[in-house]
Amino acid sequence: MPEKNAASGAPQQTPAAEPNVRTLDARSLRGLAHPLRIRLLASLRRNGPATASQLAEQLGESSGATSYHLRQLAAHGFVEDAPEHGKGRERWWKATHDGTRFDESLLQDEDPATRGAAELFLHEIATIHTQEMNAWLGTAEGWPQEWRRGSDISDFTLRLTAEQTLELIHRMHDLVNGYRDLPESEGTETVRVHTHAFPRRDGA
Repeated sequence: MPEKNAASGAPQQTPAAEPNVRTLDARSLRGLAHPLRIRLLASLRRNGPATASQLAEQLGESSGATSYHLRQLAAHGFVEDAPEHGKGRERWWKATHDGTRFDESLLQDEDPATRGAAELFLHEIATIHTQEMNAWLGTAEGWPQEWRRGSDISDFTLRLTAEQTLELIHRMHDLVNGYRDLPESEGTETVRVHTHAFPRRDGA
């Protein structure tokens, strides 16, 4: 999925860096909506170029499976060759975009296959978020206190219109993007930020 005043020490406000994001249409969604393809693409985006064998070891899959699904991702324009990393006959792959933007209209597409792919895609993203959170909780005690203090698990309940909720989402994304291109410094780690916003009936 796309990655969309802070306390003392926050950077001065500058125009938010815009990631290179691909908006899904019906065809590209059907090409991506497979659990392994989603995970392959996520790994290439976060960790950089890799071979099918490296990705297979990382994800606990066979190299034949990762190789096949990488070729399918390439056919739909999500990944491409990274020849600058190749050695001999090794084939390296890299992601072609920083993130993916989901169009909600895909959930109401007239084609049942597209609607099914949309539901699978969203459920897989939710599963990945849950797994990442569980992994953090399982390893947090091994991190320094400053990182445990710098983590967050919060939820909020607000009374908003649909338009106000959309405005809130855009403002959160802009804030996150404002931190995207900060210079590397000592102590920098990769930080995952999840955002979820959805309506709920009272009592549900």
